[in-house]
Amino acid sequence: MKFKKLAACMLSLAMLASVLTGCGGAKSGDITEFSMFIAMPGSEKNDDNEVMQIIAEKTGVKVKETWLTGQTDAEAVGTIIAGGDYPDFINGSDAHIQLYEAGALIPLDDYIEQYPNVKNYFTEAEWEMFRQDDGHIYWINAFGNTHGEPKTTTHNDEAFWIQARVLEWAGYPEINTLDEYFKVLNDYAKANPTLEDGTEVIPYTALCEDWRYFCIENAGQFLDGYPNDGSVIVDVDTKKVVDYNTTETTKRYLKKLNEQFAMGMMDTEFATQTYDEYIAKLSTGRVLGMCDQNWDFNYTITDVFKSQGLDLKGCNYIPLGLTIDEGMENQWHSYGDTLNPSSGVSITVDCKDPDKAFKFISDCLTQEIHDLRFWGVEGVDYLVDENGLYYRTEEMRAKAADTDYKASHLCDYSYFPQWNGTSEDGKNAMTPSEQTSEFYNGLAQPVIDCFTAYGVSTYVEMIGSAKVETGPWYPMWSFSNNFTTETPGGVAWTKMGEVKHEWLPKLVMSDDFDATWEEYMDAYAACKPEDFLAEMQAELDRRIALANQ
Repeated sequence: MKFKKLAACMLSLAMLASVLTGCGGAKSGDITEFSMFIAMPGSEKNDDNEVMQIIAEKTGVKVKETWLTGQTDAEAVGTIIAGGDYPDFINGSDAHIQLYEAGALIPLDDYIEQYPNVKNYFTEAEWEMFRQDDGHIYWINAFGNTHGEPKTTTHNDEAFWIQARVLEWAGYPEINTLDEYFKVLNDYAKANPTLEDGTEVIPYTALCEDWRYFCIENAGQFLDGYPNDGSVIVDVDTKKVVDYNTTETTKRYLKKLNEQFAMGMMDTEFATQTYDEYIAKLSTGRVLGMCDQNWDFNYTITDVFKSQGLDLKGCNYIPLGLTIDEGMENQWHSYGDTLNPSSGVSITVDCKDPDKAFKFISDCLTQEIHDLRFWGVEGVDYLVDENGLYYRTEEMRAKAADTDYKASHLCDYSYFPQWNGTSEDGKNAMTPSEQTSEFYNGLAQPVIDCFTAYGVSTYVEMIGSAKVETGPWYPMWSFSNNFTTETPGGVAWTKMGEVKHEWLPKLVMSDDFDATWEEYMDAYAACKPEDFLAEMQAELDRRIALANQ
C-alpha cells in the first residue's frame, strides 16, 4: 500500500515537471511577484503552491494574495489608504470606491484597448458602466461572465436554504411559501431535536454582522416575486422604484421571524454572531435552514461536509425559491449574466510594473491559464476521455475539496477575471462545477435523492425561478453600492443602513412586534429615504434612456 502511494506521488511529480518543462514561458529569474489585497475573507496559498508556480513559469507573474481578517472591508481599505502603502493589485469589495477617491488606482483604459482578452470580456456598453466621473475605468469585475453556451448547474444567488435530510424526513413536500418552509423546519426540529452526538439542532439562523446583514434584510423583495435589484424594487409596468423595506410583505416576513424566535425555533445568537462563528456553526451540520447567498457560505461548507462525512448524512443545503403567498412566480435565480461595475480588480499607483500586471490580467483569461486555475494539472487533477471531455476520479475530487491540498497545490486566483460557460474547445465547461459529469459525480447521495424526488437535475431547476428577462436597469445595487455621503441620497442610504442594522434584530426579538414595527418605521422615516429613492429613480431613468438610444 505504501509503495502504491509512493508510486502515485512520483507520477504526479513527474507530470508536474513535464508541465513546467514544456511551458516555454518565463525563466525563474524573470518572474515578478506581485502583492494583492482582497477585502473579503479567504484562504492564503502556500508560497510553494505548485499550480501557482506553473502559472508563474508560463506568465512571468506570481501573485501573493492576502485577505480580510478581523476588520470590515471599509475598515481595512481605510487603514490601507491612511498608511499610503498600496499592494500591486487590490479589490476593495464594497469599499472600492474609497480607493478611487483617494487617488490610489491607475486608469486602465489604454491597457484594455491593447488586450483583446480583456477588451472582449465586456461589451462596449458594459465597459461604459465602469467609467468613473473623470472619464476613466479603474477596475474590472471578475465574476458573472459567460463564454459560449451557459452550463449553469448551481444557484449561486440568494435563497432560503434547507438541509436535504429535512426534506427527506418530511417526504419531499412541495414548499413554495414562507409559512410552508418554517412548518417543515419546525416539525423536523421537534421530532429530531439533537444530532447523533446530542448537540441541539438550530432550526433557523441568520447573519447580521456588518454588510452581511442582507441575510436578514432583503428577503422581502424576493418574497414579493421580484429579482435581486438589491436596494429597491423596480415596478416593471410603471418603471418606478419601490422601497421594499416598508412593504406589507417585508413586514409579514419579519413578523414570521419574530414568531419563530418567540417559539425558540430561531438561533438565539443570530443578532451577535460573527461571520466566522456563523460559518463554524453551519459546519457542524446542526443548522437546518437560513437565508443567504450561496457564495457567502457554500464554497466553504461543502468541502467541510465532505471531509467530515456530513454530506452523506444529508447536511448539504438545498435552495428554495419561496414567495410570501401561494401561486406567485419567484425570481430568486438570475439566469443571465449580472454586471457589477461597482468593484473589481485594480492596479494601484504603487504597482512595481503596471504593464506586466495588466498583461497578467489578460493571461488569466487565456484558456490554458484558465484551465490551470480551475481544473488544475492534466493527469494530476483531471483526466481527458476519448471524446476530449475533462473528468476527475473520486480521489481527485476528494483532493480538490481538501483544505491542505488546495493550499499547497491548487491556485484559482479567484478574484481575477474568470469565465463561466463553455471552453474554447466547445465541449468542456470553464469550471468543474459546471461540467455535467463532474456536477453529478460530485453530488452526495442525499442530494441526488432529493433531485430525483422533485424531478429536477440541477440546483437551478430546484429553485424554479421564472425565466423573465431583466430590464436594462438590472441590478440597481450596482449603483447604490457606490453611494457616498456627498449627496442627500447617499446620506439617507447610510442612515437607512444604520437604522436597519439596529432595528431588524430588535424586531425579531421583540415581545410586541407591532409596537416595535411602528418605532422602527418612525426611525426609518427620519432617515429621509425619499432622498435615496429620488436618486435611485434618476439612475433608473438614465439606464432606461441609455438602453433606448
